Amino acid sequence: MSIQWFPGHMHKARKEMHEIMGQIDIIIEVVDARIPYSSENPFAQELRGDKPLIKVLNKCDLADSDVVNDWQEHLNQQRGISSLAITTNEPAQVHKILELCRKLVPHRNEPGKDIRALIMGIPNVGKSTIINILAGRIIAKTGNEPAVTKRQQRINLKNGIVLCDTPGILWPKVHNENSGYRLAITGAIKDTAFEYEDIAFYAAEYLAKAYPELILSRYKLESLPDNDWDLVEMIGAARGFKRGGGRVDMHKTCEILLHEYRQGTIGRICLETPEMAVAEEIIVVAKMAAEALEGKVKKKKPKKKRR
Repeated sequence: MSIQWFPGHMHKARKEMHEIMGQIDIIIEVVDARIPYSSENPFAQELRGDKPLIKVLNKCDLADSDVVNDWQEHLNQQRGISSLAITTNEPAQVHKILELCRKLVPHRNEPGKDIRALIMGIPNVGKSTIINILAGRIIAKTGNEPAVTKRQQRINLKNGIVLCDTPGILWPKVHNENSGYRLAITGAIKDTAFEYEDIAFYAAEYLAKAYPELILSRYKLESLPDNDWDLVEMIGAARGFKRGGGRVDMHKTCEILLHEYRQGTIGRICLETPEMAVAEEIIVVAKMAAEALEGKVKKKKPKKKRR
């Protein structure tokens, strides 16, 4: 699956972030704890340079805690990166972000010198909710669908830290097919941008392999079939989603499967591990290099002269 979804406000946000980086002391990047690799901001590494980066793994209450621990260990080994796993259901965890900012930027942590933090994240990772908790009031608009924040804004928390909020940004093109599916499964991409069945079948195949016990328990199945289609059909039959002639309503079943995953009803699940991300990144880099080379070859081809 290839997803290309780059609204105009995202292009503008990328340009604005480049313009203000000279005034920024630290970057706070909010990612989805269920997909820390696939939900990375595409421009974070490009922007940060040598500035410290806090990776906030939000929605950890929906994620597999063992895998989240693996991700934190993996991230903390990278230069200049500190990780923090939180859930916005517990405000005390959210406020640890500010404590970490003060620790990582000690030269600004004194009277009269505000720490200037850029907070970023792709759509629907909970960035706006985090901002509202830190500010203690409703400042950023929140919603269950992506691309809610449309413009950049500065928020003085009045505690020595000033946040610069930015719209959620996705890649102009998602080169990693697996990441595209995961983004869709978690709701980072609008449901109108893909087919429910395609995404749900991908989710069913992964969940059956990685979390078979949770699937068996949630849908009261005795065993799992060996393919995604049969699994979705079994789930639909177990739920009584039948149409005329006794056929399973596959579309409704796919919708339920995705909604229940997003709500955490199936269980605490991660869709990727650090090992998966490392392996996939190698493939993505090779693919992008091949595309770049192909583009150069096409440019070099002489144009045909008109007679």
